[in-house]
Amino acid sequence: MFPTFTGSSRRPRNVNLSGQRNTNPWAASSWSPAASGASKTVAQAQAERERRQKERDELNAAKRLQRVWRGHRGRQSFKSVCREEYDALYSQPIGGDSSSRVVSALQLLLVLFDPAQADDQRRLDLFVEDLGRLGSTPSNFDLFSPNSWDRLARLIVGALERRPASSSQDLLSILVDIAKRRPVSITPILNRYYKLLSKYFEQSGHESFSAAEEDILTKAATAPLVPSASQEVPSLQAYQAFAFSFLTSSNLLYLQRNPAQIAGCVNLETLSQSVIDAYSGREHSGSLSKNGSLWLLAHFIALNRAAPTSQGTKYLEALYLQLSILVDDIRIRYGRHGILGEVDNDEGDTSEKGDANVDDSAPLSAWVLGQLDFLVDEDGISELLSRFTSTALSSDRLSEDASLLAGYTLVLLRCFPSHGDDIKMRLFQGDITTVDSAGSTLMPSVKYFWKAASNTSIFKNITQSRTQQQPTSVVTLLQPDPVRDREWRTLLLFLELYNFLLRITDDEDFLPAESQILSEQSPTTVRIRSSGLSLIELKQLVNFLKSLSFPLYYNLPDIMPSASRPTRLNSLMGISSGKSSTQEEEAKVAQSSFAGIIGMDVLGLRSASTTTMRSLYERDSRRRFLPTDFWLMTSKFDMDGFISAVVLEEQQKEQMAEDEDDSGDSDGDALDTFHTYTGQRLSRAAQIERSRRLRRVQREQLLAQVGPKLEILRNMPFVIPFEVRVQIFRQFVYLDKAKRRGGHVDPDRWRLSVISGEAGLNGPTARARDILGRHSARIKRGQVFDDAYEQFYPLGDGLKEPIQITFVDQFDQPEAGIDGGGVTKEFLISVTDEAFKPGPDGHNLFVTNSQNLLYPNPTAFDDLAEVLRYCKVLENEIRWRESMTDLAKRYEFLGRVVGKCMYESILIDKAFAGFFLLKWSASGQGSQTDYRANLNDLRDLDPELYQGLINLKNYAGNVVDLSLDFTITDEVRGPNGEVRTITRPLCKNGEEIPVTNTNRPLYISYVVKHRLVAQPYRQTRAFLKGLGSIINPAWLSMFNQSELQRLVGGDSSEIDVEDLRRNTQYSGLYAVGDDGIEHPTVQMFWQVMREFKDSERRQVLKYVTSTPRAPLLGFSQLSPHFSIRDGGTDEERLPSTSTCVNLLKLPRYSSKETLKNKLLYAIQSGAGFDLS
Repeated sequence: MFPTFTGSSRRPRNVNLSGQRNTNPWAASSWSPAASGASKTVAQAQAERERRQKERDELNAAKRLQRVWRGHRGRQSFKSVCREEYDALYSQPIGGDSSSRVVSALQLLLVLFDPAQADDQRRLDLFVEDLGRLGSTPSNFDLFSPNSWDRLARLIVGALERRPASSSQDLLSILVDIAKRRPVSITPILNRYYKLLSKYFEQSGHESFSAAEEDILTKAATAPLVPSASQEVPSLQAYQAFAFSFLTSSNLLYLQRNPAQIAGCVNLETLSQSVIDAYSGREHSGSLSKNGSLWLLAHFIALNRAAPTSQGTKYLEALYLQLSILVDDIRIRYGRHGILGEVDNDEGDTSEKGDANVDDSAPLSAWVLGQLDFLVDEDGISELLSRFTSTALSSDRLSEDASLLAGYTLVLLRCFPSHGDDIKMRLFQGDITTVDSAGSTLMPSVKYFWKAASNTSIFKNITQSRTQQQPTSVVTLLQPDPVRDREWRTLLLFLELYNFLLRITDDEDFLPAESQILSEQSPTTVRIRSSGLSLIELKQLVNFLKSLSFPLYYNLPDIMPSASRPTRLNSLMGISSGKSSTQEEEAKVAQSSFAGIIGMDVLGLRSASTTTMRSLYERDSRRRFLPTDFWLMTSKFDMDGFISAVVLEEQQKEQMAEDEDDSGDSDGDALDTFHTYTGQRLSRAAQIERSRRLRRVQREQLLAQVGPKLEILRNMPFVIPFEVRVQIFRQFVYLDKAKRRGGHVDPDRWRLSVISGEAGLNGPTARARDILGRHSARIKRGQVFDDAYEQFYPLGDGLKEPIQITFVDQFDQPEAGIDGGGVTKEFLISVTDEAFKPGPDGHNLFVTNSQNLLYPNPTAFDDLAEVLRYCKVLENEIRWRESMTDLAKRYEFLGRVVGKCMYESILIDKAFAGFFLLKWSASGQGSQTDYRANLNDLRDLDPELYQGLINLKNYAGNVVDLSLDFTITDEVRGPNGEVRTITRPLCKNGEEIPVTNTNRPLYISYVVKHRLVAQPYRQTRAFLKGLGSIINPAWLSMFNQSELQRLVGGDSSEIDVEDLRRNTQYSGLYAVGDDGIEHPTVQMFWQVMREFKDSERRQVLKYVTSTPRAPLLGFSQLSPHFSIRDGGTDEERLPSTSTCVNLLKLPRYSSKETLKNKLLYAIQSGAGFDLS
């Protein structure tokens, strides 16, 4: 196979007989084969050819140098001759008419002029002086040929580039005159011309210029933009140069002080069109820095603000394009300004030296901030709506107009997220003028966008009732398409506005009956009711939201193909991919945009759709306005195998999470180098944001691939029947128990497995005893919560495992009994009873409203702070931090206890406020910040404040007369019970913002958010943290507030006696024999139970099990089972119970009447354990 192989791997010895040593280590080794004679000859010939070619190249280069030098010397000699003639021409005195000298001088000047020569600049001044004497009459303009005027214009621009503004007025006047009479003369040098003017405008801001000089600058800036006799309409090229070579400068101080002078001479519609063409065609944006784009935007806004007339939709479209390009930079830099504080208002700060050298992540100047603020303040939104008139002669035109306004508003919301509520409120309060065949009418903006959205082909396609329609049809509608993009923008803005409307609408205004229409209503109430939808429209909207959101969760992998991270090696090594750079940038932009909005994706549409849908569902679950089964979508699934399929997805998801934890996210902190399509590198903050956005997309895609049904349950649980979701919840808990306990779900078996698994030769090891010891506690009656907190808080999520409780008396002696599960139940119920007890005798962790519904004490941390201040503890001391941390841990532990009760299917007789339960559900969708506070939830927290806000909303007078501002007063209780008030701002500078009829809805929204979210934030966060450590928050998101209450405390429907009887166990003499016949006393008991009213049955149930409600899935789920045992023959004894094991000890009564009387007496007198 290898003919050169000799059988030996040793290299043959090399013997050098020449006596010379090879000193070149890189030379060919002596054992390498020597070059043959033929190859050596070829190499020598090639070297000879290269030497001859080099000689020829050197000779040709020498000839070119000589030719260039001769030409240069000749030109310089000729220029010297021309200069001598020019000087001689001006050294002679001239009579009255200088036209002949001007004609001769211009010919010489065009040849000799060098802008770098000071003497040539002086010669130009002589010529300009002569030209000025002639005046600017049309006859004098004919002295020179058009070509000579063109060359003179370029010569003057070159000269002015070397001069300061103070010595350039005469030259600039001549140049302005040329530009007015012959605009084409400066067309080839428009960019140089406007860059020169930007320098002069900067100098005019720093130096004191006369009014005449400033007037010349204004004329110079607008001369190419004004129509001339030969050119009726100025070219877009002139406006593009004005925009991208002049308005992009940060040094236009004179324009920034006096924008009206230039705005009055500029056709702003043509300027808008030039910006639209440039950004759409990417002609200038490729070489434009981010700072240049920002200054162009700021100057564009300032000029349009100064314009006396409306500019129509072109202005809006140009704004939309510019904001779309700058959305990330504005959001980051504008937000950073809000964090760092106010920027110095010195006008000198606006002069950033050299746009190219300015950090694109630097804070914005004060003047730019002022222009951007105008876009989101009340005047800016009002002016926008006043300028916008919809010519809705057809539904297509309505869609186009609405799409343009929607796209602009959506980009505005992305640029200024901190002003989101302000923008929505001002747009919500605005009216849009619509012009049709019947004339012009004003329409509330929400109704306008509803009309536009419901008329889109997308809305009609999704809502049409076709049984054969598959959810994948939405996949097609989401594909990029210019027409559909316009419709999606309209739909997105409607969802944003309508969700804002839902937040500020109370139930009375949501679907008001005709009898509720007030004779005198406030403008806010009128606006809310006129913006609302009818019941028929609500059904259409809900159908649309369900049909849209479902495939966005269930079919997300088809809608969003897997996003792969860009390869960094290619960019680092300079290796280009197969695509051209332009194609790569276009693909990157297309990937990160939806509906034509850069930075928006399908997940944003899904979030807006889901938020609106859940808000409507929560309102319907609180005050039903839709049919019972209207929300269900069971036809989308095979319900027979649905539970098992969901359980399998949950297992796959957990396995995936474990694999990720094992592998680790190695590139989690690695940032790819992102660029915008203009080729500008993003700031690090923008890179971090885009990297986070990419990871979020990848995570959502992975979740949709692994568990589409789980995603539906987490985000759209109401499409599945409640009973099915409860079964799924129980299955999830059981699987979690089996996984954590190694398959030993039963507590005793788990303890045995711990002992046997850790057993040594001499019995259980120290580790086994430690595990069981940490899950055991000695609890003293009267301080159950404190003892439980001290002993079980360190367990963390280990509280999921079985715990063993020993109750001790006041002498620290153990109570008789073995914890077989019943004592644990009694312990958990005792902990919740003590911890949730309101008033001075309780722990003050929770308080109740007028309906006895529990929610976290909103002032708990403020009250503790008052106590610490009273004790002279400073906020920076360790004791202060430890006290605050301990209070948060107590809330967290209480959350774990409630979670433990749900985990072990132990019902507790506690009713929580609806707004608090909504936070449980929202924690499974991300965090408690996903909870959407609304005015109706405030009714459960503070009915008086709720009624006060309703009165404020309906107040028909001038709200300013009430002297309210954007602050709120919180009451804090001191250590001795004294009450102190703290005034807190609801927004930045809230004490300086008065409440008016205009901003009244926003004030109500801020008050609601403060009371429901901000004030109890730390308490709620700690409680939900503890609850989430026991019960997966994603499981909680499957239920609404009323369903969660049923999950915690049981079913509030009528007690089913027959179901209870079927699932009751008997012991002692009451045990059922082989004949299957119950004991006569037991039969009488069930007869009495059937005769009882439902309230009395609940009293019996609470007497035995400590809760008056049945388990959700029936009494078969009660743990331990309801049990009855004989209590002896003494008919004077009352029935007694052991609630820890749900046991009723029933004496053998001889008559039904006696049994009924004794049982009623026991349950109504609070009889308890072994009371006789």
